[in-house]
Amino acid sequence: MSTNRFSGIGQRLRKISQRLLRRKTTEPALTVGKYLGKYLILFSFCFILAVGCNSQNQSETKPIDSNRISVGTTLKPRTLDPADSYEIAGLNILYNVAESLYTYEVGTTNIKPLLATAMPVIDEAGLIYTIPLRTGVTFHDGAVFNAKAMAFSLQRFIENGGKPAFLLGDVIKSVEATGEYELKITLKQPFAAFPALLAFPGACAVSPQAYKIGAGEFNPNKLVGTGRYKLNQFKSDSISLDRNPNYWGEAPANQGINMQVYGGNSANLFNSFETKAVDVAYQSLDPQQIESLLEKKTEHQAIEGSGTVVNYLVLNLQQEPLNQLEVRQAIAASINRGLINERVLKGQAEPIYSLVPTAFDTYEPTFKKLYGEANTAKAKELLTKAGYSAQNPAIVEIWHPSGSITRGIVAETIKAYGSSELGGIVQFVPQSVESASFFSNLSQGIYPAALVDWYPDFLDPDNYLQPFLSCSQGSAKTGCKSGAAQSRGSFYYSDRANQLIEQSRQEQDVAKRQAILVQLQEVMSQDVPYIPLWQTKDYAFAQNDINGVVINPSQTFPFWTIKRSVAMNNEQ
Repeated sequence: MSTNRFSGIGQRLRKISQRLLRRKTTEPALTVGKYLGKYLILFSFCFILAVGCNSQNQSETKPIDSNRISVGTTLKPRTLDPADSYEIAGLNILYNVAESLYTYEVGTTNIKPLLATAMPVIDEAGLIYTIPLRTGVTFHDGAVFNAKAMAFSLQRFIENGGKPAFLLGDVIKSVEATGEYELKITLKQPFAAFPALLAFPGACAVSPQAYKIGAGEFNPNKLVGTGRYKLNQFKSDSISLDRNPNYWGEAPANQGINMQVYGGNSANLFNSFETKAVDVAYQSLDPQQIESLLEKKTEHQAIEGSGTVVNYLVLNLQQEPLNQLEVRQAIAASINRGLINERVLKGQAEPIYSLVPTAFDTYEPTFKKLYGEANTAKAKELLTKAGYSAQNPAIVEIWHPSGSITRGIVAETIKAYGSSELGGIVQFVPQSVESASFFSNLSQGIYPAALVDWYPDFLDPDNYLQPFLSCSQGSAKTGCKSGAAQSRGSFYYSDRANQLIEQSRQEQDVAKRQAILVQLQEVMSQDVPYIPLWQTKDYAFAQNDINGVVINPSQTFPFWTIKRSVAMNNEQ
């Protein structure tokens, strides 16, 4: 019984009392009192009943949000349109609301079918991919998912011309439905890593009823997919997702997600988590804030994941003294990654010796094998061989974006270590410039060396090698004039690297392809156009009553695994 019902009883009682008191006094006052007493007794009974019923309801009914999970983040999505979303904030929402043909097993880099029912059948030329699709799937607006809908979605991704359009546009020649639940994709050239591209969150299925194909035809504020959650609300400071009641697969462990966006203010995120205003804090806290929360592990949970974002030092082969191989090799030998991790990164990173992260089986620590770690003796030997001394030091400027405090401290640490341990034979000179200029200048060859990070477009070793070593135009003599290596700022050119990249993209045999990818890592360590430094560790923090928090290597964050330990089973 609700309090509204109780109010109604009170109103009726007042009306009865007024009528009784307005009666002509032909009846004795005792009679009026008798009637009034009866109604008072009735009212008292109803009052007790109402309170009792209402109290029972309150004790049995949990708050509406008791099995919804609140997630705090500093990252604000620019858009939710899959054809234009290219930042982790938006892609993370896409990952939970929409679905692609393939995805990764939670917490791993192992690819598996999602809207596809099996891995593709590939023709001998490596150009035609035939993909069987899942039946019985509907979009959030009730439209039926089939091959035509999937073809529409991929064509829209390419043709609308959004930021990530090149990912598929550079590779795909055509997409067509060859059956109601069969898709055929023809590539422009063989690309063994293509299934990983189809796992990109933006390459998801979207309802043909809700979207259009056409240059610039974007819907930034809505998302109509097939996923476990439906988009309920998208505001500048908050996003809410509701469980999809018609989902084809296993339902989420919670009723929905309330995401609070703190707009780049990590202090507000930190305080909100400490005061238990949010259940989970993920992306992006400052190193000092992470350190503080790690020290209080008993008060909450700290979930650590091995990230796939790599940080490296790019060396411009067109500038002195870095045009000398011995100088580049000397710098590689001198780097003290452990010192950087301890003093600068607060232990919140993992030293790496290849640009391929440790999350992949193909990771090979080739830099450690060739140069060791903080091998100052080898560094001095190589620099002496190159003609440098304390009287004639090699001078190397290290540039970084002025907005990155971390990279600024890393540059200063490299400088200090070089000064103290290398006897003045090399001098590192940290330099900074604002971010917009930094990235435009990098490809123009202005910087001798620079500290840079790399966020992968898709999870395959190819995306850590081809964008760095490939060059479409150039020579060993002139360096890279146009291509990936030029855009990364190294201007590296190698016929062998180009050939190995081409071979790796054509090779469908997993073991043979892996061997080629290892060779590419060896080439990088031998020629040293880049020096890998560290890969990020990702952290999420959860209150003690929260279970099922998992961090993916891709930085996507599965909401559907999260649940509250005291969640009501009767809500399911």
